[in-house]
Amino acid sequence: MSNGNLVEIRDLHVDFPNPQGFTPAVRGISFSMGREKLGIVGESGSGKSVTGRALMRLLPEAARVRAGALRFDGTDILAASERQMRGLRGGRIGLIMQDPKYSLNPVMTVGAQIAEAWRAHNKGSKREARDAALTLLEQVKIRDPGRVLDSYPHEVSGGMGQRVMIAMMLAPNPDLLIADEPTSALDASVQAEILKLIEDLVSARGMGLMLISHDLPLVGRFCDRVVVMYAGQVMEELPARDLHRAQHAYTRGLLDCMPSLSQKRDRLPVLTRDAAWLEKRA
Repeated sequence: MSNGNLVEIRDLHVDFPNPQGFTPAVRGISFSMGREKLGIVGESGSGKSVTGRALMRLLPEAARVRAGALRFDGTDILAASERQMRGLRGGRIGLIMQDPKYSLNPVMTVGAQIAEAWRAHNKGSKREARDAALTLLEQVKIRDPGRVLDSYPHEVSGGMGQRVMIAMMLAPNPDLLIADEPTSALDASVQAEILKLIEDLVSARGMGLMLISHDLPLVGRFCDRVVVMYAGQVMEELPARDLHRAQHAYTRGLLDCMPSLSQKRDRLPVLTRDAAWLEKRA
């Protein structure tokens, strides 16, 4: 794309059917991103994950999707053929899910699953795919990768399973990695290791990263920019380093609800919502 953006989203709407008609999940959001670390934050149900899945065209067929623009590196996602989308999904766009227990195939070894991802987007023999899988496990800093290669998902820990998921997504050497709550199912110490791993890999490979999260402090430390979503709309977009100086009442409310180890408070405030936040596109 001439403007250097990997992703361009303009006036995206996503509606899901209900017995009375349709329920809006995303209501006219717009943003773009390049090869950077972009955080998307907001409460559950704000439309964060739906936005990521719309970009990969992974929403249910019954969903109604429309947009002024929904593009990845110049490709019109809404007009692309299914063959084009197969080249993008898992190829140029990788998706790391929230919990590896539900994302990995329980009856296939770790090595077989990574090799399958590699062969889907690379030409090579089974032996070459297995060697590539071993190399990817080494890149995600798994100890004893040869043993893990022949293990089944239930034989590895949660943190190791998430490293396996990252290795699978890196197999085709994507341009964009969408990480949807990639550390929420992990212990705090393992979270830090996984985020450092993602950060190092994104920097080394020159990828873009879309990090979807509830954790504002984490996104503020980890990302370059932050998009704040509420009820399917973008409330605010700002540099991550300026997150503590956010202006919108919703972002301020989310920050104020965070507990602090340095500032003692008897009671955390409850977020007060304003109907006017949604009037612009209701």
